[in-house]
Amino acid sequence: MKKEDEGGTMNNLTYDQIFGRLVKSAFEDRLDQEAEKLNPRGDVELEHYIKYASGQGEQDRVVFKAKDCSKPEECREKRCEVACLFEAIHRDEKGNVLIREDYCSDCGKCVEVCSHDCLIDKKEFIPLVKLLKDRTVPVYAIVAPAFVGQFGPDVTPGKLRAALKRLGFYGMVEVALFADMLSLKEALEFDDHIREEGDFFLTSCCCPLWVAMIKKIYNRLIPYISPSVSPMVACGRGVKRLHPEARVVFIGPCIAKKAEAKEPDVKDAVDAVLTFRELKQVFDAVGIKPALMEEDFSQHSSSAGRIYARTGGVSKAIADTLKRIRPKREIQVNAIQANGVKECKKLLEDLRTGSIEANFYEGMGCIGGCVGGPQINIDPAQGTEAVNKYGTEAKSHTPADNEYVLELLQNLGFKEISELITGGKANMFKRDFSG
Repeated sequence: MKKEDEGGTMNNLTYDQIFGRLVKSAFEDRLDQEAEKLNPRGDVELEHYIKYASGQGEQDRVVFKAKDCSKPEECREKRCEVACLFEAIHRDEKGNVLIREDYCSDCGKCVEVCSHDCLIDKKEFIPLVKLLKDRTVPVYAIVAPAFVGQFGPDVTPGKLRAALKRLGFYGMVEVALFADMLSLKEALEFDDHIREEGDFFLTSCCCPLWVAMIKKIYNRLIPYISPSVSPMVACGRGVKRLHPEARVVFIGPCIAKKAEAKEPDVKDAVDAVLTFRELKQVFDAVGIKPALMEEDFSQHSSSAGRIYARTGGVSKAIADTLKRIRPKREIQVNAIQANGVKECKKLLEDLRTGSIEANFYEGMGCIGGCVGGPQINIDPAQGTEAVNKYGTEAKSHTPADNEYVLELLQNLGFKEISELITGGKANMFKRDFSG
């Protein structure tokens, strides 16, 4: 612990350390006292951070300025401006960073590259603490397919499930299970739309950066994008369809998911978003050690859903699923993947100008895919290896072979898999990108 100065505040605490202390105090019912102890002099910037780290502030904003960074020596590279996809960041005459809120998509790329903690994402965990402690409402954790290995090599999915239950969650659902369902859906859509050479299809699964680029910059390509929700949204809606009283918390590597969860047409699905890094900080703050937990086994996803976490995973999942359900189809999936923002831009620009080299296009805003997200706990190469290994351990190769997926679809009201793209039931997993 670092030494306190005469005023009572802690010297050199990082924002992550402050968040951890706030989490611990929230579980101990002394959040207000801790906030005062952390900032006895009423520093405006620190008060601003504590407010957002506690889940307060503007409800629909994700990215905010924690402090000004007008000193040239602190930001010579202007990384935030370069990283912004939508030119939402600029500087005033004094060099201070300004965010154009009408341009900002809350994607979090600026937060990812800022090395001076000037730009921060809002934390959404602390408002959940009372629900987790009181257990009056079931709160489900839904974990992104990239979760494997993120909390240590000895932390199995069963141990992570047990750790989340110890924290107060009612249960843990792997989002990969609903990625399976979307693999079926997009395979059916591909079958429906790709009729001849020259036809092409863009996936809308997984990456909100990819979707935001299409919607805001390359909107002429919207007619070619799959009208699918992301696996996160599909899973949140699935949990709430089966448990209407439940709250749902998504846990993943991505800041942009916090913004996606607030988009008007899908905000019914997920109540809060927690990143892998934040969850590790929460475990550390309250003394939970996932590696020491007993196994709580429950794994139902196929290999296809599990590999969504890495670049090329969505393409392979849908290609394998299409081969399984339409083996005699003459035109199968011929995919190209874009790995990182630069490649996504180039791929979409090529499509916009008519350079069509494939019939299925997948974009991941982070290099490596979700395993390379800004809030991961392990190296992306390790994450990819862990995800691939977990994929090979699945009992079924595609969702069409996964009896649990087919049973769950029945429980959600789908009598035939064709209803994933036809009829009123399809709206559960559908987005309208035309607005």
